[in-house]
Amino acid sequence: MAGSPLAIRDFRLFLGGRFCANLAQQMLTVAIGYYLYDATGDALVLGYAALAIFIPGALLTLPAGDLADRFDRRHMLGVAHAMHTACAALFLFLVLNKRTDVGYFYAVLVLSGVGRALAGPAVSSFAPFLVPREIFGQAVAWSTSTAQVAVMLGPALGGLVYLAGPWVPFAACCVVSPMVMVAMLSIRTRSAGGTPKEGTALSRVVQGLRYLRRQPIVLGAITLDLFAVMLGSVTALLPVYARDILHVGPDGLGVMRSAIAVGAVATGLALAHLPAPRQPHAGTAIFGGVAVFGAAAMVFGFSTSFALSIVALLVMGSGDMLSVFVRGTVVQLGTPAEMRGRVSSVHFLFVGAANEFGDFRAGMAAAWLGAVPAALAGGACTLAIVALWTRLFPELRRINRLADIGANRA
Repeated sequence: MAGSPLAIRDFRLFLGGRFCANLAQQMLTVAIGYYLYDATGDALVLGYAALAIFIPGALLTLPAGDLADRFDRRHMLGVAHAMHTACAALFLFLVLNKRTDVGYFYAVLVLSGVGRALAGPAVSSFAPFLVPREIFGQAVAWSTSTAQVAVMLGPALGGLVYLAGPWVPFAACCVVSPMVMVAMLSIRTRSAGGTPKEGTALSRVVQGLRYLRRQPIVLGAITLDLFAVMLGSVTALLPVYARDILHVGPDGLGVMRSAIAVGAVATGLALAHLPAPRQPHAGTAIFGGVAVFGAAAMVFGFSTSFALSIVALLVMGSGDMLSVFVRGTVVQLGTPAEMRGRVSSVHFLFVGAANEFGDFRAGMAAAWLGAVPAALAGGACTLAIVALWTRLFPELRRINRLADIGANRA
């Protein structure tokens, strides 16, 4: 497969590790969400569960980005996935002992959030070290699509095996997470960015933030998804819809979570096979993708039909992938190698941790207003953000070819 990122051994290991990591994470998410909601019947518990993951991410992601620029990303990922293995084992212990005190689960979720904060900047800034620049856009599409395949399979698999016993998804993750650790440590390419060690960690983080502020294209791409995810996410509402509105149970919940990934995978694979000259206008893709995401969230909010809900979630995933494809390429190609860890940490914090905060927002809104108004308000706010960002970041809207993006070292 000449000219393809898949021809590179280390990139294949990276893809395999990322696939297994996302598979384990999605299985755990479905199992924990359904277990806690079934035990308590309280949507607010789902919001607090997301908050438990968000807080360590918000506090530790930026320092983790500095570490990614200074140390080998392989070792960071090895440590992070050792932590994920420990979390899966602790969840398994709690479920086997039929513990329903949510405090225990929150404590383990905090530890899981620490592992995600450590892994996030390392994994999101790894690919540029593994593939040549001219095929990096394809690498982003393959990497994102592979992760989304796991997001597609993980919830459905987690919901299905949950029927055999609530402990089964956690036991499976005790096997999968160590496989990720082995895959990442088996990569041969060194991946430290070469940041000088002078100055404090705080000064180096501030340097990365200042660089980001001077780059409207990178800043616009990151913040667009920050607010779209924070305001438009419906993930935390899926257990409520599955049990109380659509009446489909844990297996239906798994299918619903998988539907978002199915839409993303189909779009991502199409983009991965498109050569650069035939890829869509980047500015149109990122704004159009987020707008489609918001509109589909509103359709999902109104729906009382399982089939229509699945279609809406499929479209949400497709729109999200369009924006992820552009955003991921802009952030990496628009950043110097020695700053990729720090800028990627901001990216991960704004977008990755915003998933958890968005789920917390959705859970709180559902507890106060109901699940349907919470979903509708989120979709409407996402569309408003798209309209505002087209005016605030015209440089992002005017991007055409992704390969032409360069890093400004000024």
